[in-house]
Amino acid sequence: MNESQREAVRSNAKYLRSVRPVDPGEIHEYVAGEPHPAAVRQVLRESAVTLGLVERDDGTFVPVEDGPVEVAFDGVEAFPAEYGDTLEELLVAEYGPEWPAGESGAAIRERIRAVKEAYLHGSPVEYDYETALAYAVYHLPDYYATVQYVLAELAADGLLGRDLRVLDVGAGVGGPALGLAEFVPGDALVDYHAVEPSATAEVFEGLLGDTGRNVHATVHRSRAEEFDPGVVPEREGADRPAGFDLVLFSNVLSELEDPAAVIRRYADALGPSGTVVAIAPADRETATGLRRVERAVADDGPCTVYAPTARLWPGARPTDECWSFDVRPDIEVPAFQRALADHAGEGADGTDERPGEFVNVDVQYAYSLLRTDGKRRYDVALDASNVARFADSETHVTNRVDCYAVKLSHDLSEGGNPLFRVGDGSQSVAHFAVLTEESMLNEDLRTAEYGDLLALGNVLVLWNDDEGAYNLVVDGETVVDRVVR
Repeated sequence: MNESQREAVRSNAKYLRSVRPVDPGEIHEYVAGEPHPAAVRQVLRESAVTLGLVERDDGTFVPVEDGPVEVAFDGVEAFPAEYGDTLEELLVAEYGPEWPAGESGAAIRERIRAVKEAYLHGSPVEYDYETALAYAVYHLPDYYATVQYVLAELAADGLLGRDLRVLDVGAGVGGPALGLAEFVPGDALVDYHAVEPSATAEVFEGLLGDTGRNVHATVHRSRAEEFDPGVVPEREGADRPAGFDLVLFSNVLSELEDPAAVIRRYADALGPSGTVVAIAPADRETATGLRRVERAVADDGPCTVYAPTARLWPGARPTDECWSFDVRPDIEVPAFQRALADHAGEGADGTDERPGEFVNVDVQYAYSLLRTDGKRRYDVALDASNVARFADSETHVTNRVDCYAVKLSHDLSEGGNPLFRVGDGSQSVAHFAVLTEESMLNEDLRTAEYGDLLALGNVLVLWNDDEGAYNLVVDGETVVDRVVR
């Protein structure tokens, strides 16, 4: 189809979209030469983002609806088999059908071990294609799951629209992209742009064919520090606000020389109601590193923390070391991880390989949701004459107080009294809520979700000298209520 025919297809679609569903079988009759309806459909698919159209099951195209997505999300149980099959096809193409065994399997396992070792010591990793494949085997499933839990937070608050423009900075092998594509409903239009300079993008591009027909992905082979978000074109006709709805940094901030500066620059590319989503692994170094970056861009501007580490007191900022992360149920072991683990033996360096080294199904992550419109999940107005600030806990030791706190951990007790990290955005040292006597009046402390805001009444403040932290003792005299969003 030549360019004049393509333009005729687009012009007819622009007119018909406000009248009735755009049918390729109808439009082809209006175009000189009457190109085949399949060719017309392909032009419509390529132009869907600029025209604001989604393709329906019957093959027609309609304007994407306004408003937030409606998603019934019950968690992630497994990495989809179709994505796993595609990854295995890439592995077979590179190594042959016996890729998990013999020298090829040993090489893949060695690369996984090397990447994990480099990560543990904060060393940079150079990604050639084989290293990228090994990385995908190990990390693709958990990154796929993690992003969906974070997106579910935004969707629950009505902050994820059907017309979604996404910039994924440091997209890696595509776990977040696949998770996003799986999470959004079929009637959503996703204009997805990935920024990824390394060979991991080649694996990512190999997986893109499995995403839905209304997910339109573009990969930009550029470094995060150098990419200009302004080169991504806006929609024709400016019928939606300029800028991105989501700017995603998934497991990449720790690899940047100045992550706060990068976030500040990309925050300028947000639309008026957009969100920066930053995700990091749950280990202490990267999770606390994420909080340091969060504080640099939020407490000093230009962003506001939407969740989960809420700032509940005007003008206050936290300065504690906040090792805070969410934990979700493990996913099933993907077939490709099991195959690689089943062939574990003696490593290239002569050490014994443990099968568990090559299975990664934990879903544990730190995250931060940042905005530039000042919106916060809990927009509360607290009065120090009525409730206590964590910044003033030293003056309340051995006293009972009322306070508000965000739940920032799952149970940390390892079998003792349930113990949870909490914060109110003013703390300079760690605070933990200790449940010593559960009752119907305080059970919300145990049952609340990570990131929930709690009102604690008559809680006893104690100093824990061993841990260098404050304990908020929740006993039979304490009332704990979850604050509704």
